[in-house]
Amino acid sequence: MDKYSYISNADVGYLDKLYQNYKADPSSVDATWQKFFEGYEFSVQRYGENGGAAAGTDTHSIKETQVRNLIFAYRSFAHLASKTNPVRERRNHNVHFDLKFFGLTDADLDAEFDVAAEIGMKRTTLRNIVEKLKKVYLGTIGFEYNYIRNDDIRQWFFNKCETEYYNHNPDLEEKKRILSKLNEAVVFENFLHTKFLGQKRFSLEGGENTIPGLQAIINKAAELDVKEVVIGMAHRGRLNVLANILGKTYEQIFTEFEGQVNPDATMGDGDVKYHLGYASRIDTPSGKKIYVKLTPNPSHLEAVDPLVVGYTRGQIDDEYHGNLKQAMAILIHGDAAIAGQGIVYEVVQMSGLPGYTTGGTIHFVINNQVGFTTDYDDARTAIYCTDVAKIIDAPVLHVNGDDAEAVTFAANLAVEYRQRFGKDIFIDMLCYRRHGHNESDEPKFTQPKLYSLIAKHPNPREVYVKKLASSGVDAALADEMDKNFRNQLQDRLNEVKQKALPYKFQEREEEWQTLRKAVAEDFDQSPDTSVTQAVVDKVGKALTTVPEGFKPIKQIEKLLKDRKDAFFESKALGWAEAELLAFGSLLTEKYIVRMSGQDVKRGTFSHRHAYFWDVNTNESYCGLNHISADQAKLHMYNSLLSEFGVMGFEYGYALATPHALVVWEAQFGDFVNGAQVIIDQFITSAESKWQRQNGLVLLLPHGYEGQGPEHSSARPERFLQQASELNMVVANMTTAANYFHLLRRQMKWEFRKPCVVFSPKSLLRHPGVVSPLSEFTSGSFIEVMDDPNASAKDVKRVVLCTGKLFFELQEVQQKKKIKDTALIRLEQLYPFPKHQIQSVLKKYKNVEMIWAQEEPYNMGYWAYIHRFMPDEKWKVVARKSSASPATGYSKLHKAEQEKIINQAFEI
Repeated sequence: MDKYSYISNADVGYLDKLYQNYKADPSSVDATWQKFFEGYEFSVQRYGENGGAAAGTDTHSIKETQVRNLIFAYRSFAHLASKTNPVRERRNHNVHFDLKFFGLTDADLDAEFDVAAEIGMKRTTLRNIVEKLKKVYLGTIGFEYNYIRNDDIRQWFFNKCETEYYNHNPDLEEKKRILSKLNEAVVFENFLHTKFLGQKRFSLEGGENTIPGLQAIINKAAELDVKEVVIGMAHRGRLNVLANILGKTYEQIFTEFEGQVNPDATMGDGDVKYHLGYASRIDTPSGKKIYVKLTPNPSHLEAVDPLVVGYTRGQIDDEYHGNLKQAMAILIHGDAAIAGQGIVYEVVQMSGLPGYTTGGTIHFVINNQVGFTTDYDDARTAIYCTDVAKIIDAPVLHVNGDDAEAVTFAANLAVEYRQRFGKDIFIDMLCYRRHGHNESDEPKFTQPKLYSLIAKHPNPREVYVKKLASSGVDAALADEMDKNFRNQLQDRLNEVKQKALPYKFQEREEEWQTLRKAVAEDFDQSPDTSVTQAVVDKVGKALTTVPEGFKPIKQIEKLLKDRKDAFFESKALGWAEAELLAFGSLLTEKYIVRMSGQDVKRGTFSHRHAYFWDVNTNESYCGLNHISADQAKLHMYNSLLSEFGVMGFEYGYALATPHALVVWEAQFGDFVNGAQVIIDQFITSAESKWQRQNGLVLLLPHGYEGQGPEHSSARPERFLQQASELNMVVANMTTAANYFHLLRRQMKWEFRKPCVVFSPKSLLRHPGVVSPLSEFTSGSFIEVMDDPNASAKDVKRVVLCTGKLFFELQEVQQKKKIKDTALIRLEQLYPFPKHQIQSVLKKYKNVEMIWAQEEPYNMGYWAYIHRFMPDEKWKVVARKSSASPATGYSKLHKAEQEKIINQAFEI
């Protein structure tokens, strides 16, 4: 056998061992070796092991195997040598398809082989086999799929590549459709470049085939019964997508370029034009309409990804009743961002999990081979920017961005794959960026050679027109399209210049139209959020009953007994029971409730127990999903170990479902800063930037209990620093009933606000937080709680505080029988309850005002309190200013805590 053969260089003993394993159990070896051994046994059966039916057949059987190895090599590695780069030669990845590497020679080219059947051919010559393999695998699409550990998927790809793609030739109507969309994309960019010279727009020039590619995805999705597509993308090409995919009017876009936007005060601060979202209902060639939404996004690359999949899942659960095939996410990435931003890994990793799957996302990479000024070989270690796909066995279609028909083929294939297998797929469209990072940037500073090539390179429309002309399509058609579209754009621009258009945001989705914008007066008095005794009993029964034959562990048997006592005997509920009652009551009112985070089903502190597990079968049971036949569903999921991705997902889910209570819980509040981008760019600012309300609740366990600097603080100062313009609710509560009312208030308001709760840890089982049932069957959320034991005439000192510290202060107050100090609890920090505080304070005359907190002086709440009550002469009790939130030494923690309490009472 030739010394260059793949097999001849292998360890014979290892091969023999593999073969023995295969004979014992074929599934025990890799699928590619299964195919190899199948071929070997086929050859032995047909030709015999030592000569067989005729002289020379032994050699032929080996040749059959070698040709099979050749086919395997093309399927596995040809993408590394395919013609996918439109402007320069690809790097040499040292993959070889010369016959000699497979133990074959030119003398074998005219020999016929049965193995041709594997690539959809009848017995034919090696020459024909090689010709087909080259056409399929060394063309303008690099198919990367043969690492997938699923035989059905690989077989599906064999057929798609070796039959459909091999015979692919769009009909004339499809060619015209591609040309029309490509023409719009190219002319639109060129028009903006000449009319608004120097203005930033983050041009799509060089990657204009994105537009026919996206159109193909949307059209095919509609054809395959997708009802809604949700798109997330960065700024590159966004204006082109808005105009030529979603149908945002050219007048509106030109108005933004002209700078004639003059928003009124109710429109918030706004954002730049290449961050805005849009939605429209699109007619498609199949006759089916499809709803397409582009979500707004910040400049933080890839941060929108989890929102898009969360939004899509929200629509699937709510609008499409769990049908994963009716809503689809498209994420458009840049090559540098998809390789460099860790959130991509988180989103890909969550794609198949029950709580987060959307039935497959289509990832479309606009790969312009440079990130700002950084070459791809400085931007990643991996060969491809899409190599993250391999962690979930997702296929990748690397496609030349100059080949319009190849791009649309890849787009159609991606949708078919998604609809059939319900999994993610990646399209890596290699193109180029004609200008710098933005239109005023000079790219030749860092890529002079590349940009010399780009300057001489025809645009994708010119490339496609030339291809069409060579196949007999009239070139005049393209010229006519160009002229008509350019005239249309000029007419719209003239109208804008002559008469400024009033700027308006797009109308909100139908569900959101039932809600309104909040005003300051809404926070003067919380709405009634009580429930009837009948609801309490119904939910209580569901929470204390398990199915016949269900056997929980002994600790849960005791919990069920205690829970039943709380609901039906003592009639007083702790923190966990109050939360579950809030969830259950909303479910009976047909509000979806969704909660996720690390360990939420049980609760980090083993307090929630929304689910029980059978000790014998490990089957789970959730009583809240068995309250009544016509209730809504509780969706509760233990998440993957992620903050950024999961919080972003839940924010997106809440964006899609205004009538769902959506809750994300941190394991400890300290870990919330792992999702700081979501907090800063979306939760606290989205309503001001993009007019997007959101009702997401964040539960952030917070409190100083001697657990050190990483398990004490949810960093309240960071949230309060961003609290403005009624953008969110920030709360730190001390009673179970108040927590119950806060959760229900999220749904009962006529608007939606994100809600940040500094939730308890040690307080979860503190007797002081327990509330009588009467506080659930009447009343509402209480923003400020007065000291019920204080007599105004005796009080000389008022201590304002929030959260756990109150109970430590109260313990000393009662133990030492301190009468001259009133302890007032601030249950809601923002919107600042000024009227409620004044109402409480007015009865205390000539008193010393103290703000007490257990956080360091430069953290916590103090700076915020002073911002809203600057005229008070405050004395501040807090830990010393510190770079770290808390000490890691137990004795020091206790000493600091005692000092705070003593200073509050001036003991």
